[in-house]
Amino acid sequence: MLTNIMYVTVYVTDQERALKFYADQLGLEKRIDHPGPDGRFLTVAVPGSPLEIILWPHAPAAGQPAGSQEGGTPGPVFIESDDLRADFEVLRERGVTFEQPEPEDYGFGVRIEAVDPDGNRISLRQRAAWQARDKG
Repeated sequence: MLTNIMYVTVYVTDQERALKFYADQLGLEKRIDHPGPDGRFLTVAVPGSPLEIILWPHAPAAGQPAGSQEGGTPGPVFIESDDLRADFEVLRERGVTFEQPEPEDYGFGVRIEAVDPDGNRISLRQRAAWQARDKG
């Protein structure tokens, strides 16, 4: 029986630059950093979360969806916040780039798309109150 999602992969052109973005700017923690025969295996995660993001080296634009449109295509990773507007201010002060000037309300809560140094969208979300109640 399947029990857990271990990893999701974000393709990056420079692992060290990506690590600085995901750890220093977004505030994720580095979990694994192992040199191996197939290359550096590097992961980050939200503190306390079992799901890890692999920062995998790849050619430029490898992780970009075909036909993506600014603001219309979600990122490959969704990170949840319990106060997205406050987190947005902290992340903006750390130099994180966003596609929109401010988080916006939508049917499922609050949302905004951050952009990593390779142009990968990172979807930041806060659940609507009704969703948060149903989750618990």
